[in-house]
Amino acid sequence: MASKFPTYYLVFDLEMTGPDPEWNEIVQIGAVLCNGKWKELGRFLSNVYPENPQAFSSASEKIHDLSLAELENAPIIFDVLESFETWILKTLNVPAINKEQVFRDVIMCGQSVMYDINFLRAAYKKQNMPWLYNHTQLDLHTLSWFLFKILDSNDYETPRSRSLGAIAAFFELEREGDTHNALEDAVLTADCLAGVMSYVPYLKYEEE
Repeated sequence: MASKFPTYYLVFDLEMTGPDPEWNEIVQIGAVLCNGKWKELGRFLSNVYPENPQAFSSASEKIHDLSLAELENAPIIFDVLESFETWILKTLNVPAINKEQVFRDVIMCGQSVMYDINFLRAAYKKQNMPWLYNHTQLDLHTLSWFLFKILDSNDYETPRSRSLGAIAAFFELEREGDTHNALEDAVLTADCLAGVMSYVPYLKYEEE
């Protein structure tokens, strides 16, 4: 019997010029696409030229380490979003004519993923592009809270923080560098999500 659940996971991360999706902009998109067993199928990374340089903040630059000068020759957001969608279709070997159907079978995933989704949706809206992605999301921050709650109740040692670094450390994973490269964080998040989901076979409900 075929599964009724979508079979692909799009784990993505964004770097932005600040915290407000209506004012600030995306300056980098990183993503990893996995199948239903969390096997990596492909990776995507692109810088984005910020069309509103006034929204570029020094605080955000300290996080992602991308200067305006480095982004000067990057493609604009419309072209990056088109490339992003094309990458998904090519990775899944699906013709563009079936884009709407296949995008409904891709679950969007990330660390505090709604924050990134809100930014991405705002970018789609500003570019008058249709939002075709599945409405189901997997949030590592929330899922790890649930998992650690269960493990803690069974006397397992769990981290106090649910930062990406703390969750990764629990699964004996770590980020290669100190800056927040979007692709590296997406790959790390995917590995952590695979770790969380690996507990599913052991979490069984038994009636008394």
